[in-house]
Amino acid sequence: MTKYDGSEIVVLKGLEAVRKRPGMYIGSTGSRGLHHLIWEILDNGIDEHLAGFCNEIEVTVEKDGAVSVTDHGRGVPVDIHPTEHIPTVRVVYTVLHAGGKFGNSVYKVSGGLHGVGASVVNALSRRMIVEVKRDGHIYRDEYENGGHPVVELEKGMLPIAGRAAKSDTGTKVTFYPDPAIFETTEFRDEVIAKKLKETAFLNKGLKLTFADKRSGYSETFMENEGIRSFVRYICRDENTIMKDPVYIEGKSGDIEVEVSFMYTDGFSEQINAYCNCINVVDGGTLVTGFKSGLTRVLNQYARELGVLKEKDDNFDGRDIRNGIVAIVSIKHPDPQFEGQTKTKLGNNDAKVAVEDVFVSEVTRYFDKNVEVLKAILDNSMRSYNVRRAGDKARNAVLKQLSDVDTRSKLAACTSKKAEECEVYIVEGDSAGGTVKTARDRRTQAVLPLRGKIINVEKATLEKILLNNEIKSMIASFGCGIGDDFDISKLRYDKIIILTDADVDGAHISTLLLTFFYRFMPQLIYEGKVYRGLPPLYKVEYETVKAGKTKKQSEYLFNDAALERFRESGKKIVSLQRYKGLGEMDAEQLWETTLDPAQRVLAQVSISDGVEADEVTSLLMGSNVPPRREFIMTEASDANLDIT
Repeated sequence: MTKYDGSEIVVLKGLEAVRKRPGMYIGSTGSRGLHHLIWEILDNGIDEHLAGFCNEIEVTVEKDGAVSVTDHGRGVPVDIHPTEHIPTVRVVYTVLHAGGKFGNSVYKVSGGLHGVGASVVNALSRRMIVEVKRDGHIYRDEYENGGHPVVELEKGMLPIAGRAAKSDTGTKVTFYPDPAIFETTEFRDEVIAKKLKETAFLNKGLKLTFADKRSGYSETFMENEGIRSFVRYICRDENTIMKDPVYIEGKSGDIEVEVSFMYTDGFSEQINAYCNCINVVDGGTLVTGFKSGLTRVLNQYARELGVLKEKDDNFDGRDIRNGIVAIVSIKHPDPQFEGQTKTKLGNNDAKVAVEDVFVSEVTRYFDKNVEVLKAILDNSMRSYNVRRAGDKARNAVLKQLSDVDTRSKLAACTSKKAEECEVYIVEGDSAGGTVKTARDRRTQAVLPLRGKIINVEKATLEKILLNNEIKSMIASFGCGIGDDFDISKLRYDKIIILTDADVDGAHISTLLLTFFYRFMPQLIYEGKVYRGLPPLYKVEYETVKAGKTKKQSEYLFNDAALERFRESGKKIVSLQRYKGLGEMDAEQLWETTLDPAQRVLAQVSISDGVEADEVTSLLMGSNVPPRREFIMTEASDANLDIT
């Protein structure tokens, strides 16, 4: 038996913990985590802008693959830190939880409240260079192999590396991501440009310049209208019921509030929330304040103008928000996020501030813009009538769910412990039969779908809830739908979409994901939805060892893997392409797709609510010209399946 005493306890010093568990700090070591390094350094410059000291930030991808972020703020302090006894700039970039954001004397408003951003980037870089301009001097510090300083101090201070005008201040950070940490170190122009565009919308008057010296691409982002332009941009391909977005701003105590919104003729709502320029994907108290304020104001006007009669019920929040596209942005001196991922805001004072400012300012706006108010109330009444019809259908469906015969479709698992159960959604009885045979009956359930489900982006709620395949899913999951959704009642820890690796399979997956996103979004936000990735090929090949020829086989999941296999020089004896799951026998399906120890699953996640809503509406909605333009633009990068 292995002994267990103090010698077994490992203490990770300095930045070692970050390198050991990078996912805890940046989410992943894939492309998303790689780009997150830029956002962490960018946030420092934005904090300087919010404090009133920086109007320009430059992001550059260098020819050697490094990224430089230059802000024209005050420059990180270079004096000796009073407790660490080394230059303060070195403390900022080598010590976790060190920064000027824990008190309120330096930054009254900040996004990076944990004080780990700069040091985490250093920890995950093979090299980092920091150049600071302050007081007419240029100071340079450098780190290697995860944050180890290489510049020797002179009497405890950084040596002066050059001269600058006293008015020329700021900080430039250049970093080289460590390829030993990241799956890829290739930065993508479109990802960076999109982030900078969003940042410009949220920071009125801030100039952001991006340049990629590898490709020669460059672009400058600056939005003088701020979030009003953001709403207009999101609605650019939509049919709107008003000419311009509504914009209001105000302050409640120390909390600054900005709201802009516009209505389209659609039936979905899109509310994107930001606190200190951080996208809080799951919303929280600031969104609650906006919703309650909007509902209160519009119901009051509806009564005053006679849109709602005495016998009518008030508009439901859903009626009022149908078709809305809104940005809610606040600046809070002490935001309380849920975890390092910062996906939800929990401050109660944020709700009060947003509701108070919104009600006061939007009332003034509507009093001066009665035509806009009437258009919104007409839209709410239209939604009200549709909802009542939809509610009847939903209530009828929910009453029927206990009677829905899922036995002929759902092959349930024997375990009743949701945390260990999973359900596979497969297309057709043929694939369903094979999966049912191959599965682990104790923990794996199978739900075959007959044909494609309805496109929920183009259908009314009544039609959606009358669709047999959707009713089967609602009944099988057990957690309800829409306002009746309760994820605590979900019967499975994983919902796995398992379709054929062809165009039809991709279309079915897209229809299912659209349904989940619009009517059960918590499934995606809570990480419950996955795509099963069955192999596309089975290759048999020969190897020769000690003069003996041996046949072996390997499963390959895509064309790129097949190409790499061919380049390996192994002698291929036979190659089988699976057109569908039904072509595999139960043993093959188990070892490639169902066995938790060997299968490949892709977890469905949403990192950008604006983009998710935009792409869903674009690809699945009724507006054809923007979709045609998108397809023509992206066609060169598409993966074709021609059989």
